[in-house]
Amino acid sequence: MRVAILTGAGRTFCAGADIKERAGRAPQPGDVWQHSRRAREAFYAIMECKVPVIAAINGPALGAGLAIVASCDILVASENAVLGLPEINVGLLGGGKHAMRLFGHSKARRLMFTGERLSGAELYRLGVVEACVPPAQLMEAARAIAAEIAAKSPIAIRLAKHAMNTIEFMSLRDGYRFEQNMTAELGKYEDSKEAMRAFVEKRPPVFKGR
Repeated sequence: MRVAILTGAGRTFCAGADIKERAGRAPQPGDVWQHSRRAREAFYAIMECKVPVIAAINGPALGAGLAIVASCDILVASENAVLGLPEINVGLLGGGKHAMRLFGHSKARRLMFTGERLSGAELYRLGVVEACVPPAQLMEAARAIAAEIAAKSPIAIRLAKHAMNTIEFMSLRDGYRFEQNMTAELGKYEDSKEAMRAFVEKRPPVFKGR
């Protein structure tokens, strides 16, 4: 597999916590911690997936839904997409750290403190998503990006994602050193040599994943 596309079934990408279910019962001992861990691990599974994950945001992505979106590598929105952190309005908190991966200082805090929701068009204006398209064109737009990624060396893409995940919170000095190490690692593979040969010979590369 070269790339994955994550989208929601139906009209919603992910509406977050089930408030009616939470309000209607008293949690048993350990429930809160177990639920919190399941949520965290779901986000990490997306971030640590060895191939790039494209979020095709087909509708509202609220609370934990925003965190799922922020855990993906590349974001594409439909005109029905909405991102927000409504927790402040229903007696909960969360999602602020994930929002910081998508938004600047002021906007992330405004989302957290007010529950403001942002449309797909606004997300595109802010540069958070790669495109905002009519709902019928969403998967086509996501697949176009996926096809572009899939045409690259699968080894190079895996190392590139690993590098991006690793350097995100590093200093410039440490991060670039790590990238240089990844470049040296990639150079050991046949795909790297094929990419160089293809460039010199002015032809499309033929990658073999080794």
